[in-house]
Amino acid sequence: MSASRRRLVGVGVGPGDPELVTVKAVRRMREADVVLVPVMALDEPGRAEATVREHVADRSIERVVFALNDRGGRSERRVRAWDEAARAVVRHFESGDRTVAFATIGDPNVYSTFSYLAQTVRDLDPDVEVETVAGITAMQDLAARSCSVLAEGTEPLTLLPVTSGVDRLQEALSGDATVVAYKFGRFAPEVMAALRATGRLEDAVYGSRLGLDDERIAPAAKLEGEEIPYLSTLIAPAHRSERGGKL
Repeated sequence: MSASRRRLVGVGVGPGDPELVTVKAVRRMREADVVLVPVMALDEPGRAEATVREHVADRSIERVVFALNDRGGRSERRVRAWDEAARAVVRHFESGDRTVAFATIGDPNVYSTFSYLAQTVRDLDPDVEVETVAGITAMQDLAARSCSVLAEGTEPLTLLPVTSGVDRLQEALSGDATVVAYKFGRFAPEVMAALRATGRLEDAVYGSRLGLDDERIAPAAKLEGEEIPYLSTLIAPAHRSERGGKL
């Protein structure tokens, strides 16, 4: 890398299990001058940080505050956090650092805070190069742990956050795709109703806090009346009648 080259690397560190961090992700974080980890407060470790600390020396890790629990859309608090985090990245470059890594749960290109950070950094310094390192997503981990096949043959796969509306979820469930829903915790009763109405409840599975000590993986039918964590994942497999029937 040339002396003038500045690089921001978004690194996916998986859903929470340190063993699900790729070899490339570990290498890129260890090569970086600093690894930024998103937290809700500077005195509170986040899930990404806990995973990163299993692979990277503590002295290379720095917390940056994001509005991770803000559910108010493009709120003033959320925008301010993007701006402050971007300025932290630029300060590292100004102090002589060449590579800044940002660790994000899951994958940096799937519903990740990193995309907003990268855009803001580019606005401040257009010459910064942005890279991403793929990470294992919650839907992949839940599929593996529950033996739920995400897609076969010509089946489509639909991924959506339930924060976009339960009506959109029910519309997806009414089709022929495997449907994966993120962030459905506070909409759990409506989600259960949509699964029942579309005949998807029996095969659907649920997972929360994947890779952590208090994780839970269970059939969705067992969630009736329970309080569900906000960051929960649901898989409703497509209907399949015979082996290879969708080829």
